[in-house]
Amino acid sequence: MRWAWLILGVLAILVGIVWTLQGLNILKGSGMSGNPMWAVIGPILAIIGLALVGFMTLAGRRRAPNT
Repeated sequence: MRWAWLILGVLAILVGIVWTLQGLNILKGSGMSGNPMWAVIGPILAIIGLALVGFMTLAGRRRAPNT
């Protein structure tokens, strides 16, 4: 189950980056391009993804047995 959360976190980071670039009108070709709302939502989603990946990585290290 931990891997599913890690994958979800990485996807959130990637989608957040794309949304940010579209909102800043750097990545064109979408209805979101040039809309400043996505330049705000994108980084928020990316930060949530980073927190999720970080939390899952730390949780995995705490559970691993010392050998």
